Amino acid sequence: MTPSVVVFDIGGVLVDWQPHLAWAEEFETEADTLAFMARVDFFARNLRGDSGERFADMARELEDPEDQRRLAAYVPNYAKTVVSAFAGTWDILDELKSKDVPVHAITNWSAETWPEGLKIHPRLGEVFGTLVVSGEEGVIKPDPRIFEMLCERASVAPANCVFIDDSPKNVDGAKAAGWDAIHFTGAEALRAALEQRGLL
Repeated sequence: MTPSVVVFDIGGVLVDWQPHLAWAEEFETEADTLAFMARVDFFARNLRGDSGERFADMARELEDPEDQRRLAAYVPNYAKTVVSAFAGTWDILDELKSKDVPVHAITNWSAETWPEGLKIHPRLGEVFGTLVVSGEEGVIKPDPRIFEMLCERASVAPANCVFIDDSPKNVDGAKAAGWDAIHFTGAEALRAALEQRGLL
């Protein structure tokens, strides 16, 4: 079945996420920032945040008081990490909407940092018919439940959906849920993939 509904991931597809920038003023060099992030296992903890946990609670698990303070500061500093958007992908999204293609989103994003991201990119809260934020639901991609959640809320069938994500693991998760899916590598390739499906 040819998909008729497009579902976007956000981070890495529509918005550029550079988490080290949250501590750009804290450390003298980017290498020092990356060393801190490795020391506190930031990406694993961030995934827990995407699942609904709070950064302040995770910070209290750390032994070093300075590292506790730094990790807890991630939420108030979050806006620094998502300054840039991918204009080419936004152009594609706007073109889809101009053709009346239903556009939705599923994002792995902390419930704490999502409001901070909206301050920088307010259109994210306005442009999608249905939006599922993992941190608000306590379920993250590629769990099949999050794809089921989107289908239920948008009243669409899995076979009608094509999902766009920069993570191969999430692309595979969508396919396992019965969706079509595109691994995002850039706007030009995405446009070609959507044209092949007759959506552009």
